[in-house]
Parts: sequence; structure tokens; C-alpha cells
Amino acid sequence: MTVGHLQIVVCAAGPAPDVTTLINTAHQQSWTTVVTATPNATSFIDIPAIEKLTGTPVRSDYRASPGVRRSLPTTDALVIAPATYNSINKIALGLADNYAMTTIAELIGRHVPTVIVPFVNTALATRLPFRHAVTSLRDEGVRILFGPEEGWEPHPPGSGNDRRLSFPWATAFTTAASRDYKAPMRE
Repeated sequence: MTVGHLQIVVCAAGPAPDVTTLINTAHQQSWTTVVTATPNATSFIDIPAIEKLTGTPVRSDYRASPGVRRSLPTTDALVIAPATYNSINKIALGLADNYAMTTIAELIGRHVPTVIVPFVNTALATRLPFRHAVTSLRDEGVRILFGPEEGWEPHPPGSGNDRRLSFPWATAFTTAASRDYKAPMRE
């Protein structure tokens, strides 16, 4: 019996090749999954392996082929991980310049519980545009696993590879799947 459906959006950052950890975590809890990749993330991930695990094509553009359904399936939760500096800023501004960003904008607009796990270094995390983006998204009801209270912090520049193995995939899923977490309805 399926408990829920998880939409995953993966961005081009160091932990991206390990997105199968999130997929497997969701499947162990009887959730179905589908993966959308930003255009740059397609070179980071093993698309055939992900498609085999999920049973669905990895989407990175608006139309995979003629006759393929364009609308999003019913989604119970959205996880954007790893999320890059660029993607987080785009999401906060509502920019939908590729299929992944359009998917995210629509799901947030539908008030689907959304969790973002940034993978940024300390230099980028101190930038005012990024800090504004995080605040803006939190104000909109998006849960961002970032900062000491969330147990996930930016890494020093040049040390991303050291942090890859500790990326909080399981925490992202449990946060998104939590029945206690619901995105607030906005007027």
C-alpha cells in the first residue's frame, strides 16, 4: 500500500549522485517517488539507475516526448535536494526558467509541503541575496533544513566533497513526510 507520493527535484551539487539514498528511504516507507533534475544536474546523476528505482522517467525539460503527460501527478511532499545557491535564489524570486523551477513554483503554489536542503559554502551563505531568499521561502511556508537549529550548516569553501557523505537525505524525507508538517495556506 502506498502511503504518499514524493516529488524530488535535484540540483547540480556535490551530493546529487546520492539522490538514490532519498529514493530508497522513501520507498522503505511505502512512498512512491519521481525525480526532476535541473538541466545542469543531469550530468551529476545516474539517470538510468534512478529511472529503474522510481519506475518513471527523470524529467529535465518540458516535454520528454510527444504524447507524454505534462501535468504534475498528485504530490504529497516535495524535496529539493541538494539545492544550490542559484536555485534557492531563483525559487524565492519565483523564476521558472526551466522545467524543474516551474515544477517547484507550481507545487509551492499548490501548498504542497516543501523541504529544501541547501548545499552551499559559507561564502555564498553569507551573501545578502541568499539570506533574503531563505527568509522569503520560510515566510512562504517552505521548510529549509539550514542552520544550527536544523542541524545542517554551510561548509567552508572548497570542502564540499568532505560533506557529501553526511548530506541529510533521511532527515529531508522524514521532515517532508511528517504529517505534522503542512505548508500553510496563503491568501
